[in-house]
Amino acid sequence: MRRKSFADRIRTCAVWSLLMFLVLPALVAIPVSLTPKRFLSFPSSELSLRHFETLINSSQWISSFFQSATIAGATALLSTIFGTLCAVGLWRVSSKMGETVRAFLLLPLIIPQIISAMAFYHLWIPLGILDSYPGLILAHTILATPMVLITVSASLANFDPKLEQASRNLGASTMTTLWMVILPSIKPGVWAGALFAFILSWDEIVVTLFISRFSVYTLPRRMWNGIRENTDPTVASAAVVLIVLTALAFVSYELIIRKRQRSA
Repeated sequence: MRRKSFADRIRTCAVWSLLMFLVLPALVAIPVSLTPKRFLSFPSSELSLRHFETLINSSQWISSFFQSATIAGATALLSTIFGTLCAVGLWRVSSKMGETVRAFLLLPLIIPQIISAMAFYHLWIPLGILDSYPGLILAHTILATPMVLITVSASLANFDPKLEQASRNLGASTMTTLWMVILPSIKPGVWAGALFAFILSWDEIVVTLFISRFSVYTLPRRMWNGIRENTDPTVASAAVVLIVLTALAFVSYELIIRKRQRSA
């Protein structure tokens, strides 16, 4: 028992150390956002909220927030639909051809984003969707759909096929079985995929830099330009807002999952 307790403590310390290693660098944005100076620096003697005020009162920053939210929301919706349908289809067709199709659909996760950005750039020009909402949403959907495919496939691995067979034997159509039997059972995986797709689109910068110019100016691109051109501390304020929103999203998701588990 002592050895097991000691091993558990070592494991807990290792997990928390890894978590702090990943999280603490992002928390540097908090003190930087409170600096009274006009350039990126740590506050020395006093704290100031002037950069948060600039962020709130700036029409450009607010516009970038809304543009990123619109693109990320549309991307999450489309990638969730496509990824879920692909996962269900590949789950029902268990064959070597299905695994080949799965590997092909996962290619956007393997190919470097700079290569994908160049491909999107050359494809979107003749289609006339360069520097437009449809162009960015379509590109982000292609990048995010594999994430949904992975999470939904993981949920389908625990789904009992007998439930589908029972539904079909009772006279339910394919769409009815999908909507009333399969989707409710894999709902956690679908929601997780939608969340990952939203975050991927919200944070994406490489592809956005290639296929957007002036009409669409997302938040990551504005933050990139703020760091590259004039080291504006408002970038740190925007980063703090994103950290808070991300934390609230994960906490809300966790509370919803726990509530449903208790009710079940």
